[in-house]
Amino acid sequence: MRACISGGLLAPVLAALTTVLGAVAGCTLGPNYHPAPPTPGAAGPLVSVSPSAETSAEPPDDWWRLYHDPTLDRLLDEAFKANTDLKAAEANLQAASAALDIARDAFLPQTKAEIGSTRGRDGLTDEILELTGRRPQTIWIHEAALSLGYELDYLGRVRRSVESARADAEAVAAVHDSVKITVAAETARSYAQICAFGEQIEVAKRSLDIVSREADITVHRNEAGAGSQFDVVRAQQLVAQVRASIPPLEGQRRAAVFQLAALLGRAPSMAPTEVNPCVLPPHLSDLVPVGDGTGLLKRRPDVRQADRRMASATARIGIATADLYPRITLKALYGTVTADINEFTAPDSVIWGIGPSVSWTFPNMAGPRARVRAAKASAAAALANFDSVVLKALKETEQSLSTYGSELERRQALSDAQQKAHQAFDMAHNQFLAGSLSNLDLLTTEQALVAADAAVAISDTALIQDQIAVFKALGGGWRGVEVGRR
Repeated sequence: MRACISGGLLAPVLAALTTVLGAVAGCTLGPNYHPAPPTPGAAGPLVSVSPSAETSAEPPDDWWRLYHDPTLDRLLDEAFKANTDLKAAEANLQAASAALDIARDAFLPQTKAEIGSTRGRDGLTDEILELTGRRPQTIWIHEAALSLGYELDYLGRVRRSVESARADAEAVAAVHDSVKITVAAETARSYAQICAFGEQIEVAKRSLDIVSREADITVHRNEAGAGSQFDVVRAQQLVAQVRASIPPLEGQRRAAVFQLAALLGRAPSMAPTEVNPCVLPPHLSDLVPVGDGTGLLKRRPDVRQADRRMASATARIGIATADLYPRITLKALYGTVTADINEFTAPDSVIWGIGPSVSWTFPNMAGPRARVRAAKASAAAALANFDSVVLKALKETEQSLSTYGSELERRQALSDAQQKAHQAFDMAHNQFLAGSLSNLDLLTTEQALVAADAAVAISDTALIQDQIAVFKALGGGWRGVEVGRR
């Protein structure tokens, strides 16, 4: 903190004021804000990047357009216009901008106009009447006055207040951007879920067709004297199991549609119907652009929010420190006071005055000093929170990349297994018709085929969800909102 004030607080008030005014003209109390030093290891490349899946290119703000899905683009455009959480964030941003304007208003003279009439006894008039030997009277008092006050910001209290309010407004703008990131990711996630559940339903229906056909063959063979009724029951049991897997998927798909409707600001009865035909999740044909640690921390609004909260807390140290010293205000008054409405504009009715006003919490300084300590503690907490947010941003990104990379490998292995399951089923089907394979072996092969197809579809669902989680962790999906400066 700058040593702006000379002289002891216990000195006489007049001597202290003289010292203050002579020594601190144009001074700003409190520490100036400086960005926190970079977190070690944060600026380098992301450690979980796989060259086969990601690239170090900076991700675009509108990352969802990388999927080249017109329906997804339209849904995101609608969500940004109609989402209720985003509307609330925009209203909060407007309120923060208004609070900044209120703080700036302290730079201007504070004016007040009053006019009125009162019937009663005026203490000063009664005193004059008594001095002249007359009794007090009940009279009308008519008055009008314009007062003006201007705080001399010689300690920078007002400047620090505006600095804190601006940083708070910028923090709220960062919150707005965080909400937009969430809206973008959740809208894309809901749409992807709808499509992915559509894929799982289609896969389940194809599996149902396969096992139903094989069950019919088993029934016909039994009727022809081959096989047993036990084989028929087992085949029909598999059909029932596969059929039972479809209703839950359809229910989950409808739930995802209602979730999407809420994100779009729609009632369930007005849920979007254009998503119903989708049976394949959005596909990214290119590598995922992830950038590096430096770019990540610049994109993440939560990091920017924590930085602005730290700047605001730093400025509040100066505000609290200024309360240790006198607050000086220049005041002026002009108006008229009269007991006779006809003399309202008479020269003798005019009142006026001009001069300084000094306000000082003296000699009890325990409260102001405690507020300084509290402000410093809040600034230390804001710094610790900033470090925590940076680590969280890095952690979330690395976790999402790691999860996505693992699911990519799993999806490839499941695809290989699916291919083998189809080959095995074709071979088993032919051998079963030729009479060289038992019904149990065929049934086992059918179960493996159904499981393999379902696993691939489930992996596709997880893959698109993990991919969207990567984009969300990277901090894309917003366009910065500039808070006005004057």
